[in-house]
Amino acid sequence: MPEDVFKALADPTRRRILDELAERDGQSLFEICARLTTGHGLGLSRQAVSQHLAVLEAAGLVRGRREGRYRFHDLNTAPLEHIVTRWLKPDAPESSP
Repeated sequence: MPEDVFKALADPTRRRILDELAERDGQSLFEICARLTTGHGLGLSRQAVSQHLAVLEAAGLVRGRREGRYRFHDLNTAPLEHIVTRWLKPDAPESSP
C-alpha cells in the first residue's frame, strides 16, 4: 500500500489535484479540471484528469462517491497519516543508568 501512495505522489499533476481537494473537498471531475486550468494553467483533458484520479483512488488518497449522475471526489488522508506515523513514532522513554 505505501508503494501505491508514493507512486501516486510522484506525479506533480496528482499532487496539484490533491491540493485542490484539500482546499475544497467533494469536487466533480468538471470542477477539478476547471480549477487546474484556472489556478495552475494546466490544459489537461477530462480523460487525463480521470486517469490521474484513478491512480489516486487506487492508492486510497481519493474516494469517489456517486450522487445521481455525478461523481464527486473527496480527499482521504488516512494513507498519508499511516506513513507519517510509521516514521514519526513517539520516542521511547530513555532509560536512566
